[in-house]
Amino acid sequence: MTDIQTTTELGAAVRAARLAQGLRQPDLAGACGTSVRFISELERGKATAQVGRVLHVLRMLGLRVSIDLRSAR
Repeated sequence: MTDIQTTTELGAAVRAARLAQGLRQPDLAGACGTSVRFISELERGKATAQVGRVLHVLRMLGLRVSIDLRSAR
């Protein structure tokens, strides 16, 4: 499990999973029904990426998101 705390870390995880599966950005974009630009921006950690689309890409790569409740600061 990888602890993701920033959009940059999320993008790096998406890129690593894509490359591990031998996919190019156009391949992943086509499988997800999104644009290559969206995949590129996601992998670069663009903070304004749409959550629903991000979750779809993660599912297509076989990744999942879990949330752990931390104590309030």
